[in-house]
Amino acid sequence: MKILQLRLLLPAVLTILIVSCGTNKEPDARPEVILQTTKGDIVLQLFNETPLHRDNFLQHVRSGYYDSLLFHRVIADFMIQSGDSTSRHATPYQLIADESDVAMVPAEFRYPAIFHKRGMLAAARTSDDVNPDQSSSAAQFYIVWGKTYNDSLLDRIDSTMFEWTHGRHHMDSLARNYYRQHPGTPHLDGSYTIFGQVIAGLDVVDSIQCSPTDDNDRPLDDIRILRAVVAGK
Repeated sequence: MKILQLRLLLPAVLTILIVSCGTNKEPDARPEVILQTTKGDIVLQLFNETPLHRDNFLQHVRSGYYDSLLFHRVIADFMIQSGDSTSRHATPYQLIADESDVAMVPAEFRYPAIFHKRGMLAAARTSDDVNPDQSSSAAQFYIVWGKTYNDSLLDRIDSTMFEWTHGRHHMDSLARNYYRQHPGTPHLDGSYTIFGQVIAGLDVVDSIQCSPTDDNDRPLDDIRILRAVVAGK
């Protein structure tokens, strides 16, 4: 706004220089959120490429929604999940049935630019039979752990990916090559919205994902988000 006001007063040559400099602005910084858990801190960076999910998550963090919630679903070599409000006061060994959110967030798939690498933050959702638009839960999220995949497994995923993504995608060659060498969860690509990534505390995620669990994938010892805060606030 200051540049636009100054343009009315400056000579034409200086105006051109100002406009030229303005086109080289750095993109907006990605917001960061700290999950303070009973296992340690996890720092998340949210993607501006998925603004609906970014803003929804920030709203939940600022409201204190995630404070005291459990990581209620943990599967080794796959992911860790939280965000179910019923977990806040759950008793030991209580079955935590995933809460159905009244509010949903429209899908913001950014595949193949963004895919399910280890440490990615994504939105959980209900199944396609009740959620054909693949909209996201307004509150529940998961953090990817994953594993590496050989060509045989990737071929099987590739053969069904077109169906899983409702005809939007086949497996991207760059993503496929990544999964051969680095851990992730390729079978979720293109049908679950990724909206951030872990930038610190991946060791904490590791500690959580390898925790002993019951038959319902709930950790035997509660692992809780003590507090979620927006970094720098």
